[in-house]
Amino acid sequence: PHPERSGLFLYLNTNKLGITLNIETETGKELFKQLVKWADILIEDNPPRVMPELGLDYENLRAINPRLIMTSITPFGQTGPYRDYKAYHLNSFHAGGEPHIMHGNSVAPDRAPVKGPGLIGDYDCGLSAATATLAALYARAATGSGQHIDISKQESAIALDRVDNLIYPNRHKEETREAVRARAKGLGMIGGLMQCKDGYVMLAAVQENQWQGLVELMGHPEWTKDERFKDEEGRTLHAREITSRVQQWMLDKTAEEVFRGGQERGAPVGKINSPQDVVNSPQLRWRGFFVEIEHPETRKIEYPSAPYKLSKTPWAANRPAPLLGQHNEEVYCRLLGYARQDLATMRENGVI
Repeated sequence: PHPERSGLFLYLNTNKLGITLNIETETGKELFKQLVKWADILIEDNPPRVMPELGLDYENLRAINPRLIMTSITPFGQTGPYRDYKAYHLNSFHAGGEPHIMHGNSVAPDRAPVKGPGLIGDYDCGLSAATATLAALYARAATGSGQHIDISKQESAIALDRVDNLIYPNRHKEETREAVRARAKGLGMIGGLMQCKDGYVMLAAVQENQWQGLVELMGHPEWTKDERFKDEEGRTLHAREITSRVQQWMLDKTAEEVFRGGQERGAPVGKINSPQDVVNSPQLRWRGFFVEIEHPETRKIEYPSAPYKLSKTPWAANRPAPLLGQHNEEVYCRLLGYARQDLATMRENGVI
């Protein structure tokens, strides 16, 4: 409970500058417009009515900077009957439809819909926003003009679950958890989410070499020699029985030994990692994915870094997340040309 020590804030705002600005004041609006004149991209997530009411909608801002790309992120978009609805992560995630069927292949298919992992209802839209914004940036290079991008969190969630969400509009048949499970069985997949004595793994053993690797991993039990399981067609027809037998075998094994053993023998097995497993992963440690960053309020703590490696312009932790208003002088004085006394006056008047 400290304004400068939110781990999530520190992680999300590494390498950024931070200023304070009250855009409900006339001076604040003028400062904002000066920043817009300088900027390439503006990303905002206010309710749709806010920016127009402030006189800072895209049409007004493009008059200041015709090359501006403005990306607006809202729960349901800038138009439509839901445009003014408020929503949090839980609402956005469930509005996309995935929770209705998300337990179809789980070990508890009958449980009630639950909150998505982390803040996925708020974060997934970031993928759509980043992609669309970069596309607009490329378009501007060709046309010289910016544009307004309207991102709906609900639509972003639907787009990421595109396979299941295609069924109803095309077949007029509601997707159910039972249908999800039936499709998996129909595909004859041996495996799925499997329980071990200390955790879970995902197994998929469809092809001949994968099946042979699994048989070797289990020590060639007698039941695997059944004539019904001798080829891929037979195993497809009896996938449920085989999966049940494999599941019984796994209950006495650790997730790590099943994962390692399967990988060594060509049986596709993935371990469901805990946060501790992820943080201590030798692969991630080798690649330097977790980095230490020193912050004046927290000292050195570890953060996940960028999920990519650029050979010529590598990502680096150049600065920690900013303190509240830490870069007011750098932005207002050095970038916009104000004097330090102006900052003192604006602070007294509640502008910054």
